Amino acid sequence: MATAAAASASEPETDPKAGPEAEGEEDEAKADRTRRKVLTRAVATAAYKAMGPAWDEQREEGVSESDGDEEFAMASSAESSPGEDEWEYDEEEEKNQLEIERLEEQLSINIYDYNCHVDLIRLLRLEGELTKVRAARQKMSEIFPLTEELWLEWLHDEISMALDSLDREHVYDLFEKAVKDYICPNIWLEYGQYSVGGIGQKGGLEKVRSVFERALSSVGLHMTKGLAIWEAYREFENAIVEAARPMAGFLSPFDWEQTFDSQLEKVHSLFRRQLAIPLYDMEATFAEYEEWSEDPIPESVIQSYHKALQQLEKYKPYEEALLEAEAPRLAEYQAYIDFEMKIGDPARIQLIFERALVENCLVPDLWIRYSQYLDRQLKVKDLVLSVHHRAVRNCPWTVGLWSRYLLAMERHGVDHHVISVTFEKALSAGFIQATDYVEIWQAYLDYLRRRVDFKQDSSKELEELRSAFTRALEFLKQEVEERFNESGDPSCMIMQNWARIEARLCNNMQKARELWDSIMTKGNAKYANMWLEYYNLERAHGDTQHCRKALHRAVQCTSDYPEHVCEVLLTMERTEGTLEDWDIAVQKTETRLARVNEQRIKAAEKEATLAQQEEEKAEHRKRARAEKKALKKKAARGADKRKADEDAEKEWGGDEEGAGKTPHHPSCLCLPLCQPSKRRKLENSVPAAAEAAPDLEEEMGLFGKSASADVTPHSKQKERAAAALKRDMPKVPHDSSKDSVTVFVSNLPYSMEEPDVKLRPLFEACGEVAEVRPIFSNRGDFRGYCYVEFKEEKSALQALELDRKNVGGRPMFVSPCVDKSKNPEFKVFRYSTALEKHKLFISGLPFSCTKEELEEICKAHGTVKDIRLVTNRAGKPKGLAYVEYENESQASQAVMKMDGMTIKENVIKVAISNPPQRKVPEKPEARKGPGGSNVPRQIYGARGKGRTQLSLLPRALHRPSTTGAQAENGPALKPAVTTSEATEAPKMSNADFAKLLLRK
Repeated sequence: MATAAAASASEPETDPKAGPEAEGEEDEAKADRTRRKVLTRAVATAAYKAMGPAWDEQREEGVSESDGDEEFAMASSAESSPGEDEWEYDEEEEKNQLEIERLEEQLSINIYDYNCHVDLIRLLRLEGELTKVRAARQKMSEIFPLTEELWLEWLHDEISMALDSLDREHVYDLFEKAVKDYICPNIWLEYGQYSVGGIGQKGGLEKVRSVFERALSSVGLHMTKGLAIWEAYREFENAIVEAARPMAGFLSPFDWEQTFDSQLEKVHSLFRRQLAIPLYDMEATFAEYEEWSEDPIPESVIQSYHKALQQLEKYKPYEEALLEAEAPRLAEYQAYIDFEMKIGDPARIQLIFERALVENCLVPDLWIRYSQYLDRQLKVKDLVLSVHHRAVRNCPWTVGLWSRYLLAMERHGVDHHVISVTFEKALSAGFIQATDYVEIWQAYLDYLRRRVDFKQDSSKELEELRSAFTRALEFLKQEVEERFNESGDPSCMIMQNWARIEARLCNNMQKARELWDSIMTKGNAKYANMWLEYYNLERAHGDTQHCRKALHRAVQCTSDYPEHVCEVLLTMERTEGTLEDWDIAVQKTETRLARVNEQRIKAAEKEATLAQQEEEKAEHRKRARAEKKALKKKAARGADKRKADEDAEKEWGGDEEGAGKTPHHPSCLCLPLCQPSKRRKLENSVPAAAEAAPDLEEEMGLFGKSASADVTPHSKQKERAAAALKRDMPKVPHDSSKDSVTVFVSNLPYSMEEPDVKLRPLFEACGEVAEVRPIFSNRGDFRGYCYVEFKEEKSALQALELDRKNVGGRPMFVSPCVDKSKNPEFKVFRYSTALEKHKLFISGLPFSCTKEELEEICKAHGTVKDIRLVTNRAGKPKGLAYVEYENESQASQAVMKMDGMTIKENVIKVAISNPPQRKVPEKPEARKGPGGSNVPRQIYGARGKGRTQLSLLPRALHRPSTTGAQAENGPALKPAVTTSEATEAPKMSNADFAKLLLRK
């Protein structure tokens, strides 16, 4: 019996339509025969025992009361008894004992470490520490709900050790606890089969039937696993029928016929109930019923059977989607739940929620949806409270579940002491945000307020409410602020509610005013809305004098909207005040508003001055850097000139006096081209050089030198020719009508050669590619992005999955091709900037840290679903990462354990992911160029004058411009030479020009 149950417990949820293999059929048939044999023996034992003298005769034939249990015990001992070689290794035992001590110590520090509990139970079970295993399992079950696998392992161990009726009752209690955590078909099946072993005890038969009926109500509608429960129940009742046949000789014909017919009707009833429910393999059940029944099947049963078959066809797509998907299959379950909600069968809705929660028990939104349905639709007290209790056990860090639990308990009239205990558990649940504690306190204070009868001047409930308000303020100040460095209640909502209750319900304005004074002293006096809230409270429950006093204070203190407060004061005095009150109000408001305007003007001037100072500092730093750079270049030119002179003497030789007598025109275009330049490549430099090439050849012909030999190498000529070809290529305009079959690919390496050839094989894996259109600059250089057009739209959608794929050492960006001018609401993918409680942000990582190394560190604190290392556009790491855990609890534990950890000599910082909102970029017209003039940024660039703006003056004749500025760490420079002066002097001879020309 236990062997069959264990086999069924370990089976995955497979497709029942698929036929099993030959071995599977044999094993299943063998298990089925064993189960039938055990059931038949157990039922026969009970039946013969009731017969009196015949009992001894049957015992002689080998049927005993404990046959079923003995067979189960033998099977269990055969499965669970360890091999002898497992106990021969002392070193392994010592290692396990050390690990057990470590895990126990870790649990003493953090009792909510789920994985630590599991590891401890596994090691204790391996070492045979039965008492400690029981204690560890009991401790874990009190804190966490256990999975079906953990419960079955625990139950099998206890069943194998059960010796008497007391042990059996203990196992029954364990079964009752096990079926409450999650919906567990295999545990129910094991429970029913185990209860058959106690059929010989008093009330044993009723116990078995009760267990099976509860199992049917819990999982009998399960389309894939409910069939096993139905069949086990039928086999049990059928075994009683078979056991009753030999009793005909011991009973009167009337009694035997009445007993036998009654038992037959139970089997008929089970067949009919099962055939009216849509389950897999219904056809086989119907055929079995036809074979078993001696009478024709009633027409009503056949109609119910066909109706159930039709329902099965509607449910099959959702069941097949579950079978094909991988766990946790949340999306598939959500679709199934939506379908069931439309049909509206409460039993089936409850079942699909329970099935979904088995695999998604750590998804708070699913628990909230389930509990909300029960609160609003079924409203069954035991069911509703059970689900709320299980929800907070699975997701204790979610404050919304605790708040709903408190409301449900109040709604169903639970004792006040129980609600208070539940609230205390919520306070110790370990919420992630400070605001969560404020929310749970507000929910509890609302509950306490509803208990008070305010018609009485004083009551126990009112004192408890006031005491709770006082404790809430102390808790938020001491516990929450210390942990989160924030109050969680900056607007003092709890104190505001307390003040309203004192004023409106208790008629205690004195206490309300004290509370509002405390609120204002906590940094809220500068907000107009806080003063107006206080004024409205005084207006409704106080007197005019206090209203006037509050508004006068508001006029003096408000800094965000003082005009509004002044207007309210004047309105009140206009309708209620005396002339003296009006004059005082006008004087105060005018004085205050004048002071506010003066402060605003000063603040604006100060801001403008600071902005101007920053611009001047930036300009000064820019000029200093330029002057320093010019000095370095000047010194380098002097050294190069001396070297050139020496080389010229060696190469040209001859009379020094005759050299350099004939002047050369200083405006020759070859001067800047002949100098060795370390400037960055400029867009305009290549065409300029190409245009100057013919003149350069003529000038150099005077000296018998070829320009192509020294200035323009043959390889560069090829490059320029290729660039010219690319530039002359006709540009294919983008056809916006093909956006649906086109993707935009960017962030590609600029050095990529023939991008259309290299990218085509990559995208052809998604579908047939019609065209790859790379974009080139005017020089013919690849600009790092292109358009990829497909033949079919589905290929373009599939290509989006290649986003962030590494191409040439850079992450390639693939996005839909959408004209944003026509679709302004189109949103491209962006990482979330909202608070993500299950995700961590890690900074300070070493650049050499890999994703695998980080995952190895993070998985010690929970199940890691995803890790993203942040990189720049070139794909290089920035020392940042996002780590997504399976749930919020694991993430919060990881923060406490990993924050401040050292990785490769780097101390990392870990926090819950809460990225700042992205700033909206400034408009181009708002930016100013150097000197504060309104020059568009496109002209001057990000840092003043753009580098692509070439000067027509040769670089050899450039002089630094210093206009009285002083270089960094050096003396003041001489005034710069103007352009006209620079072109007139100095004069150069032919020899000097030749020396400059021949420099490398």
